[in-house]
Amino acid sequence: MNLDPALLEILVCPDCHASLVVDDQASELVCSGCGLAYPVRDDIPVLLVDEARRPGPRTPETTDPTTGAPDES
Repeated sequence: MNLDPALLEILVCPDCHASLVVDDQASELVCSGCGLAYPVRDDIPVLLVDEARRPGPRTPETTDPTTGAPDES
């Protein structure tokens, strides 16, 4: 994904207004609050709640404890 860092600083989740974390592997922006995952298509974030993927149950091994986002290690 090629998103402008200045854009990422101002984007928030349209549902709960929490910050968004980049998940390059899934081409998504993941909400640090509610966990909704918004797709990024052709380097354009699709910030529509109806288009977001609802989070499934995650185990502590697959989740970053500080952000709730998928662990990339």
